[in-house]
Amino acid sequence: MTGQLSRVDVTVLPEGWTTKGSYPSEASGSWSPTLSPDGRHMAYVSDRSGSPKVWVQPVGSELTFLVDTGEEPVASVHWSTGGGWLACVIAPGGAPRTEVWLVRPDGSALHQVAGFGADSAENVRWLPGRPLLAVTENLTTAALVDAERGTRETVAEGDLISLFDVSPDRGRALLRRGPRGGRFVVVRDPDGVEEYVTSGEQACFAPDGSIYARGDAGERPVLLRAGAGSAEVLAASEDGEVEAFALTSDGSKVAVLWNVDGGRSELTVLSADTVTRVDLPGTVVSGPVWSHDGSTLAFTAEGPGQPHGVWTWDGEQLLAVSAEEAAPGTVYPTLRRFPSHDGLEISGWLFEPATAGPHPTVLWLHGGPEAQERPGHGPLFQSLVDRGIAVFAANVRGSSGFGRSFVNADNGPLRRAAVADVAACVEHLVGAGVADPARVGCMGRSYGGYLTLAALTTYPELFAVGIDVCGMSNFATFYEHTEPWIAAAAVSKYGDPVEDADLLRDLSPITRIDRLRAPLMVVHGENDSNVPVIEAEQVVTALAARGVPHRYLLFPGEGHELLHRSSRAEYLRETVGWLTGHLGVPAGLGNL
Repeated sequence: MTGQLSRVDVTVLPEGWTTKGSYPSEASGSWSPTLSPDGRHMAYVSDRSGSPKVWVQPVGSELTFLVDTGEEPVASVHWSTGGGWLACVIAPGGAPRTEVWLVRPDGSALHQVAGFGADSAENVRWLPGRPLLAVTENLTTAALVDAERGTRETVAEGDLISLFDVSPDRGRALLRRGPRGGRFVVVRDPDGVEEYVTSGEQACFAPDGSIYARGDAGERPVLLRAGAGSAEVLAASEDGEVEAFALTSDGSKVAVLWNVDGGRSELTVLSADTVTRVDLPGTVVSGPVWSHDGSTLAFTAEGPGQPHGVWTWDGEQLLAVSAEEAAPGTVYPTLRRFPSHDGLEISGWLFEPATAGPHPTVLWLHGGPEAQERPGHGPLFQSLVDRGIAVFAANVRGSSGFGRSFVNADNGPLRRAAVADVAACVEHLVGAGVADPARVGCMGRSYGGYLTLAALTTYPELFAVGIDVCGMSNFATFYEHTEPWIAAAAVSKYGDPVEDADLLRDLSPITRIDRLRAPLMVVHGENDSNVPVIEAEQVVTALAARGVPHRYLLFPGEGHELLHRSSRAEYLRETVGWLTGHLGVPAGLGNL
């Protein structure tokens, strides 16, 4: 892949409909598919116009209609089971704080229903067969919005809660409670009495009143059905995880999304005694959702060199609604597994140039930390490999996809072992002849930005260059300035800001910033309220005072994610330039 930009070709047609063209290399593509009740139309989010917007498209047609939701970027869209409304999750200023707006599929009657003022709304779900929208604000307030009556009802209040579903008679509510790494599902009755269902992150009522849930009380998440005081496991694997599921409104079918083989996806559909495996158009799939009548399943698929695309499956035919094929010359990664410093197996995806090694190499660290590096769309990785730079996208301890023990193996004081995993990755790459030990860089985003700073200050001799993208540098200021609900949920992962103050001080990279030697680029969104911009400013100030080569790339109008395509294009260009310049890669290799 050359990274050369292609043109978005849009032809204007009558009544606001257009035909879509190809995506530039830095585009995310299309995601968050949601179907009309009969499965004949799809709404989805795409950044083909420059920033994420809502588009409606007949399934099987190239015609698209842009739904006007205002100037702010859209994070996701959800079609009501009655067909009359789209619920759009809007990210004002690109920040983590989100609002919920309703709009008719034809673009009329746009109005806000949740996330007013400083509140943030999330976990949006239309209840089957009803014009009721479940929504959670600030992880403290669970509410139902009646789209037709224009009313709102608070279902439950408390700390670290989220609303999954409400029974058809509105007598019971399914809630998630707890912090990161310790969340569980409960059923709440009209008197406020709660009954534990399972440890997990997803649940819904079936038409018969039983509960389907993704349970993670064991080592690997499973799909289970609970009711009448018992639970039945419907789908489980010894070497794979149930990542998500989607139940049809009539309860006759359930789509099960699997995470297998270090991060690849599989998708199966369970119906009565039948299990059907869906052939996937990409290596990584997300967001499975049924049409209300159960005729059509939609999902997002991506892969190396293949931007996010939205697809449908009707039980027989797989159809691309808005998707691109992998770019010519795409490099596909290989999965590497090896023991870390204490013998624990860690892994990662290696993107390697065709020429013989050792290569200048960049170690990439994902966010979370309970996320996972998977073989999906990564224009930065392709651009670097195109210039002769190997990329190792690591899954150190704390990553998801490898079992409950692994994802909790970095909690609190165990975080030092995760930092040591970074050094183990370098040792493995050098020992395998992949990396030139004198030309190794380290970079990451969010928690990966923190881990980059921690590695650069703990093992300064290992790295020739670094990039910190919206990473935490000081746990004390992070807890002080982040959103309150983000801080409350993070205690289980990092530690309590008061009780564990000494530990957090020791784990904060700013404490040892005088050990940092590698030229460092710091990237941040000005409106980021998840990891506030003060985390970047402290690092930049400290490096300037010590004369360490650095650059500060601040994006106005962006938050914790770079949602505008122009910002991602600039980030890609500047990142590649910074890394090639400090890793000794000759100018003129590759294109952007």
